[in-house]
Amino acid sequence: MNSLQNPLTLSFLLAVFLALPVSAADISAGEKKAENCVGCHGEKGNSRSAQWPILAAQQSIYLANQLKAFKAGDRINLMMQSMTANLSNEDIANLAAYFSSQKPVKAGGDPALAKSGEAKANMCLGCHGSTAAGNGQFPRLAGQHPDYLVQQLKAFKDGSRKSGPMQGIVANLSEDDFKALAAYFGSL
Repeated sequence: MNSLQNPLTLSFLLAVFLALPVSAADISAGEKKAENCVGCHGEKGNSRSAQWPILAAQQSIYLANQLKAFKAGDRINLMMQSMTANLSNEDIANLAAYFSSQKPVKAGGDPALAKSGEAKANMCLGCHGSTAAGNGQFPRLAGQHPDYLVQQLKAFKDGSRKSGPMQGIVANLSEDDFKALAAYFGSL
C-alpha cells in the first residue's frame, strides 16, 4: 500500500486541505477600498460624527455581515445600499479586515449617565463580549458614539432594524435606559 492509500495519511491531508483558507482577506486592498468610506466613517474608520458609526476595531464578521445586508437590501440605508451595490464578496472581506485591524478612538459619554449604564450593561455583555469589544457576529459597542447607539436601540425597538434577540432585549427598556447604556459603552 502506498502512502496515499493509507487512511491516516488521507485523513491528515484532508484535514490540512480543509484548514486552508479559500482566500485570505487583503487588508491593503481593504484600505484602498475604504477611501470611499472616509467621508462618513472618518480616517481609519474613526468617525467624528455620531451620525455614523466608528468602524475601527469592529468585528470583521459583523462588518462583513452588515455590508452584505446593506447590499441585499435586508438592512435599509439608501447611502449604504448605494455604496455596497458594486462590492464583490472579496471587497467586503477586504474592507472588513481593514476596518477590524484599525485602532479605535473612544467617543466618550456623560460620566453620570455612564455610571447608571454600567449597572445595566450586563444584559449586553453576554453577546457583545465581557469588555464590549464585540464577539464575532456581535458588534463592538466599546467606544462607539452614544448618540449612534441610542439611534440603533430605538431602531431595534420600533422594528425598523431587525434582530430577534435585540427586539426582545430592548422591548422593556426606556429611552433613559438607552441613553445610560450608550453613555457607558461610549466611555469604554
